[in-house]
Amino acid sequence: MISGTKIRVAGIDAPELEHPWGKKSKFALIKMCKGMVITAEIKEEVSYDRIVAKCTLPDGTDVAAELVKLGLALDWPKFSGGEYAHLEPGDARKKLWRAAARQKGNMRAFHSEVKPKRNSD
Repeated sequence: MISGTKIRVAGIDAPELEHPWGKKSKFALIKMCKGMVITAEIKEEVSYDRIVAKCTLPDGTDVAAELVKLGLALDWPKFSGGEYAHLEPGDARKKLWRAAARQKGNMRAFHSEVKPKRNSD
């Protein structure tokens, strides 16, 4: 989110919060961007009511590329043209298997089946 606007980082697929590695990916993004002025180059497409943008740090670092290098997001060739594929660590697709399955159309993008936690009274 930038100034209250939900932004989807262009060209990558990061795990949802409830998926394994989701929170780690989110907090890596927060740590990377906290206190920084982020440049968001808006793309034409809109995804799940979010603006899609290529996001860069003040030094020109591509936020998507950094998340992929860390193994906390996958290149999504359908949207990136394969721009980040060479940055994926060897085990990234195995580790982020839900995101990989989503790219193949084997999972619904934002409607994972998560069972609610039971209260222990």
